[in-house]
Amino acid sequence: MLAVVDYGIGNLRSAQKAFEAIGEDAVLTSDHATILRADAVVLPGVGAFGRCVAALESSGLRGVLNEVLSENRPFLGICVGFQLLYEGSDESPGFSGLGIFSGTVTRLSGPVKVPQMQWNQLDQVEDRATTLLHGLEDRPWVYFVHSFAPPVSEVTTATCEYGGTVTAMAGRGPIVGTQFHPEKSGPVGLAILENFLGAAKEQLPWS
Repeated sequence: MLAVVDYGIGNLRSAQKAFEAIGEDAVLTSDHATILRADAVVLPGVGAFGRCVAALESSGLRGVLNEVLSENRPFLGICVGFQLLYEGSDESPGFSGLGIFSGTVTRLSGPVKVPQMQWNQLDQVEDRATTLLHGLEDRPWVYFVHSFAPPVSEVTTATCEYGGTVTAMAGRGPIVGTQFHPEKSGPVGLAILENFLGAAKEQLPWS
């Protein structure tokens, strides 16, 4: 069973609909027990980092997600849901992320328009394969909407170029995240979600 975490932030239904489009019976839920027994968990997110942190805390879901993550269960963070896997964000000083990945999310830089609201190409990090991109052509196009991004680090598996090199995807074991929106990225995005589900169901190697 796949649980899409409902914590009252943005259009969470769009992520659920994307999984339904590939034949997965995804449950959009804020119920703690349902999330704790899910085989895989998806955390979408839009808007400000601090607002998302506050929503997780007020709903009691922060502790639930900490438990899920401590069990190394298949987990996918999308956009701000991905950023929440880091320690914090310059967007919202004083708000702590889930701290699964080291580092602080920072504002996009360089001579580019912020936010990035466009299609962009993914560059897979050499010698750091990721199951999520299995079977896709080199440098696939995906859709971004963001002003902040995590640092490029040892968990970065794919990047894009936007005023510099930007972390577009990261992961360690079954805990992965995308800065772009798979649910808005057409057939490529659906293929990425299928790869996530396939690896989760078959317990395939993630890298």
